[in-house]
Amino acid sequence: MRDRRLLLVHAHPDDETIVTGATMARYAAEGVHVTLVTCTLGEEGEIIPPELAHLAGDREGGLGEYRVTELRRACAALGVRDQRFLGGRGRYRDSGMMGAPSNDDPACFWRADVEAAAHELAMVIREVRPDVIVTYDDNGGYGHPDHIQAHRVTVRAFARAAERTLPGTPWQTRKLYAVAHPRTLLSASVARMQADPGPFTAPESIEDIAPGTPDELVTTRIDASDHWAAKATAMRAHATQITVAGERFALSNDIAQEISAVEYFTLLRGPAPRRGPDGYETDLFD
Repeated sequence: MRDRRLLLVHAHPDDETIVTGATMARYAAEGVHVTLVTCTLGEEGEIIPPELAHLAGDREGGLGEYRVTELRRACAALGVRDQRFLGGRGRYRDSGMMGAPSNDDPACFWRADVEAAAHELAMVIREVRPDVIVTYDDNGGYGHPDHIQAHRVTVRAFARAAERTLPGTPWQTRKLYAVAHPRTLLSASVARMQADPGPFTAPESIEDIAPGTPDELVTTRIDASDHWAAKATAMRAHATQITVAGERFALSNDIAQEISAVEYFTLLRGPAPRRGPDGYETDLFD
């Protein structure tokens, strides 16, 4: 029987852990071949620890290179052995937040030619031959240009990998998913953080974390509770970007969020999901 294969496309180091870390750890522990494709080095990330402030900038040995090391440690914690950078390490630069001057850098991912980047990803898909691909929705989760671009590139590559016009053997991945944040559950989490934010700042609304996904669009719930500790360890590995305190974490905005090992997805392409009594399918490979 052929091994199951999962490929995830994320914009920057740390994205993989924050929104899909528990899912990755669960499937890796089950013997699934998990491949992570990271699109940038995250050079524009805001550095949290004052003692690492010297990493800011593009010089050799700066933040991007440091985050490569953080990513390596996070993948080890999650049990992921196949991590790659789209087009090769450093091919695409972090674009920064929407509207930042860094969006205009011709080397940034936001400015990349979608067809060219999709070709690079399609060749990875043909090599790995995944059953399932995971990326972001068309808003990139919260509007970050690199997340939006990752969605565009992945959707195009999903189709291109099956085309006979590319060199090599075509591959049709069975299912394509986007990371989801059900609004109802996000609202409940925000209420808990407002009641007890720990050492962080309480969120005022879900918009402080993410716009959220309309509940009716969420198709899939992956319970990886047994791998909560692996996710938390991987989050600590991304120390330039994430502060972990008990069951909570915060990014550079210091707003409290819960570390959850139950992660949600929306099916974008593939056969209709086999939903259970709670309305969700419970396995990306079903």
